[in-house]
Amino acid sequence: MMRRIDLRGAATDGGPVDYRAAVPRAEFDIEAATHAVRPILDAVRTRGVEAIREYGQQFDGVDLDDVRVPPAALQQALADLDPAIRAGLEESVRRLRLTCAAELEHDVTTDLGPGARVVHRKVPIGRVGLYVPGGLAPLVSSVLMNVVPAQTAGVGSIALASPPQKDFGGQVHPTIMAACALLGVEEVYAVGGAQAIAMFAYGAGECAKVDLVTGPGNVYVAAAKRMVRGEVGIDSEAGPTEIAILADDTADAAYVAADLISQAEHDPMAASVLVTPSERLADDVLAELDKQVSATKHSERIHTALTGAQSGVVLVEDLEQGLAVVEAYAAEHLEIQTADASAWAARVTTAGAVFVGSHAPVSLGDYCAGSNHVLPTAGCACHSSGLSVRAFTRSMHVVDYSEAALAEVADHVVTLAEAEDLPGHGAAVRVRFE
Repeated sequence: MMRRIDLRGAATDGGPVDYRAAVPRAEFDIEAATHAVRPILDAVRTRGVEAIREYGQQFDGVDLDDVRVPPAALQQALADLDPAIRAGLEESVRRLRLTCAAELEHDVTTDLGPGARVVHRKVPIGRVGLYVPGGLAPLVSSVLMNVVPAQTAGVGSIALASPPQKDFGGQVHPTIMAACALLGVEEVYAVGGAQAIAMFAYGAGECAKVDLVTGPGNVYVAAAKRMVRGEVGIDSEAGPTEIAILADDTADAAYVAADLISQAEHDPMAASVLVTPSERLADDVLAELDKQVSATKHSERIHTALTGAQSGVVLVEDLEQGLAVVEAYAAEHLEIQTADASAWAARVTTAGAVFVGSHAPVSLGDYCAGSNHVLPTAGCACHSSGLSVRAFTRSMHVVDYSEAALAEVADHVVTLAEAEDLPGHGAAVRVRFE
């Protein structure tokens, strides 16, 4: 089912090995998608809700008089929600609020001398637009992952958009609406794709312009986010989901196979990669995949992802080489299923999130671990972080100096200003002591 990539002996030639190139990903050409997205952004910017409704008809097959979801519909969806689903959402929210609160940064005050103080303040973003996909699957968990850190950060104005569902009268998926009501989010729009990002970036109808857009989506959503960056802030340009598993012969093949399947279930372009020095484990995992995939609901989608060029079993000499491979790959999700998994996980520096041992599957992080599942993809973990409460705050310095404190450094300011040929800067200090 999955192809094999044998990297054993690759490091013995003397030259550096490009492990990132050796384990390819799904093609995700955001630049090409911009050609399709640009007219959508332009239309929403100039014609607002009229254009949004037209794209709802074209892409989603729905015709809505009003793209704003009525608050009563949100409350009804929560009232109709399966109690077991509600309990799961509430526990996920509880755990996520705890980790978000622990991560929230506070003001830092530095006294540099008598009367000389600088305060590093953390302030919340004023208004945010949160996008929740609803194409192949209604990702209700993404409501929590976006809303909870924003609320914890103290964001005062939150708008959320998710694609209209033809099967539900053109409204947002009921479970997504219920999650919004559970979290107290009342500004919800039945708008999907690039048009939702444009609505947030430029404002349209009842939706006022936001300061920051977050949330995952398909290539068109990613392209739209790239194109409005600067007009608004964005979290990242998320691509297809991916999982890498570093495992040795102590790993349970059934667990490994199930975890590879769990991410392949998202999208035919999803990447599932096993890195192991054990041929026996590789054989056992492939046998488990043959057995487990056929028994899954979305077997065709999973089979496409697992047999794609972006997925495979990577054979390595040992775990040291395996660690080098997964570090270069910079996976969105990295599982460590080895003997002494904690020690190997502690050496990982490049991944969106790390899952340690045989009882921390990625699925746990998707829902109830307390971590956030909006993570950098396509190798971006080498420079970017997953969504957190910090994404919804800004930093600013507050400078508070007395006359005496300014006098202590006045000559230095004047000297440096003159060195840069900016005499007006120095004069702004000198005038205070003449």
